[in-house]
Amino acid sequence: MSEIIDLTATFIPSPGEYLRVKLALEIAIEQVVAEPGCLRYEITQDSEERIVLTEQWAGAQELDRHSKGTAVQDLNESLSALLAEPVKLDRG
Repeated sequence: MSEIIDLTATFIPSPGEYLRVKLALEIAIEQVVAEPGCLRYEITQDSEERIVLTEQWAGAQELDRHSKGTAVQDLNESLSALLAEPVKLDRG
């Protein structure tokens, strides 16, 4: 049996881009929660300075599939000009 994987992704919107970042994340969330092995994918902290997304995956294979999937690619493309710094991803 696979080990459950917990992640947090922190997004720092560029000045004035908070609403666009949040909308892009909400669109991605709708897609990702339907992916096989997704146990949790939701915004858990939200302010104009920082948005934290908490993820939980059934195992490494499911997370790997997700990270290479269309939803992540689309999200990365949407956010490419909207973030003040690269997304910080913490596993724990």
